[in-house]
Amino acid sequence: RHLTLLFLPPYSPQLAPIERVWKLTRRLALHNRYFATLVEVLKAVEACFRHWVRPNKVLHRLCCII
Repeated sequence: RHLTLLFLPPYSPQLAPIERVWKLTRRLALHNRYFATLVEVLKAVEACFRHWVRPNKVLHRLCCII
């Protein structure tokens, strides 16, 4: 329910799949939109994540899972 900031090392190739997921999340939920509050941002991201609760083709493609 809450977002936590995690500071990652500058080089962490093992995290590449999550970077691709986050990039698509930002594009679908946040790109070119105005949010007056952080609560609105969280709601938009959570709505996007709700589509990915179960494994699906999009997540498999982003994470390179065969």
